Amino acid sequence: MAKPTQPKLPAKQLAILAIARFAEPLALTSVFPYLPEMIRSFGVAQNDVAKWAGYTSAVFSLSQSVTAVAWGQASDRVGRKPTIIVGLVSTMVLFVVWGMSSSLPMAIVVRAIMGSGNGNVGIIRTMVAEMVPEKELQPRAFSIMPLIWSVGSIFGPAFGGFFANPARRFPSVFGDSWFFNAYPFALPNLIAAVFFLVSVTTAILFLKETLESKRHKPDWGLLLGQRLTRPFRRPRPPTYHRPNVRRTSFVDGEATAPLVPTKLNSHSGDPEQPPAGAPSMKEVLTAQTSINLLCYTFLALHSVAYDQILPVFLNYPVQAHTPDNTRLPFQFSGGFGLSSDRIGTIFTFYGITCGVIQFFVFPPLCNHFGVLRCFRACAITFPVVYVLTPYVVLFESGAGRYAALMAVMLVKAFAVIVGFPCMTILLTNSASSLRILGTLNGFATMFSGFGRAFGPAAAGAAFSWGVARGSVVVAYWFLALTAVLGAVPIYMLFDYDALTQTPDATDDEDENVSDEGYVSEGSGRPAPPPPPAETAPLLGAKTGPAGYDAVSPSRS
Repeated sequence: MAKPTQPKLPAKQLAILAIARFAEPLALTSVFPYLPEMIRSFGVAQNDVAKWAGYTSAVFSLSQSVTAVAWGQASDRVGRKPTIIVGLVSTMVLFVVWGMSSSLPMAIVVRAIMGSGNGNVGIIRTMVAEMVPEKELQPRAFSIMPLIWSVGSIFGPAFGGFFANPARRFPSVFGDSWFFNAYPFALPNLIAAVFFLVSVTTAILFLKETLESKRHKPDWGLLLGQRLTRPFRRPRPPTYHRPNVRRTSFVDGEATAPLVPTKLNSHSGDPEQPPAGAPSMKEVLTAQTSINLLCYTFLALHSVAYDQILPVFLNYPVQAHTPDNTRLPFQFSGGFGLSSDRIGTIFTFYGITCGVIQFFVFPPLCNHFGVLRCFRACAITFPVVYVLTPYVVLFESGAGRYAALMAVMLVKAFAVIVGFPCMTILLTNSASSLRILGTLNGFATMFSGFGRAFGPAAAGAAFSWGVARGSVVVAYWFLALTAVLGAVPIYMLFDYDALTQTPDATDDEDENVSDEGYVSEGSGRPAPPPPPAETAPLLGAKTGPAGYDAVSPSRS
């Protein structure tokens, strides 16, 4: 009797999706180092920079949240791939326009339009869930996109801080350029546009659709990519006795259909299944998905707000601490007084640390302790980091200040890099079926967008209010209180088994794209019949102590 095939990650398609994703974190994190300087260039006073930087970030997230569900529903109707491509093109164009902003109102309006034109965060998360339904592979799979964010956050702040205001930084090269004198923050965005072109091209030519009702439709982009790469591919001899191995889905208690398009399998005689209708809100917003969305909103609120006000804190002028202006633990002020390029260097180091944690630490840690336990540990860590951050400026020596800053940033990196993928896995597995994932992740993007909007705006306003009164701790204690409140509903979450579907054989060596643009599998004997429905385990069933089946609480 043959051993069951061990599931494996669809490495090629995940890599292609990662390349398509890479430009967005690269571009979005490149803004961090120069944003305070950009806000000041619009004539904003130093003490108000944090407030307006927060508002600028907030409008992006707010507009993104307003349109997130619509983008998710669009991906459920027209497919994941075209929706992602539209979002990438929209962000690329608007990012160049953002770099050419000449006033604060223009910058805010462009950021708002940019947020509304891209719903890729939730859609990409849905594609990963559809590519990798096996629970044992989810920690590794769901860590890939945060890893790409970490890699993008390594290079984004570096070139954002380095190329901002090039006419002043490199007068011998750009000093005579009227364009870069008129638009000092355009160069980082023009460089980011090149990466967007790479992402868009990769998605069009090589990314495969994962939506069940669309993935066997003709894809002329895939066909073109196949023809372009054909001269570079080594021909393989035909395989005559290769079994058509496919994994079994227990979503409906029976195996799903083999992954052969109807046009190529018309001899089967089975009637074509009508597309499923749009999921109802009752299906999407169950008790557990609602709690997950609440937790996700709080996590996005305080973690993103921290990252948004940290550059302002690093850019804020150094102040000498005297008995007149310092009354611990609440009354003191001052920052690090760093320029945009120095801030970019610090965020690059931060991004490298996040990448190392994401790749080497998170998957084994999550597999050993479990997703929910790791997430709860992160929730306890966040308030401690937020409370300690402003006190790093109290160290007398510069080395002590930087060492303390790096310490709290490293702990924050660990918590956020472990926390977000855990939250994604918990949210995905709380869904009642794969059919609702696009809409559910649209809601996740919407609610987290509200958090990303309110968090930076409120924290920025609190920072400006606090430093005007000689207290830099106000914003950070506000974030700590928010993190404590956000930790409460985490203890009402359950860790469900993963949902499954019959995954596309995306990484088979002999997979090909037909001349009609269909994705088809290699030839071979027909697949063995699926096991009877009666042998399928209950959805969410787990093996409990003493061999009993402990059924998880219902997702609904």
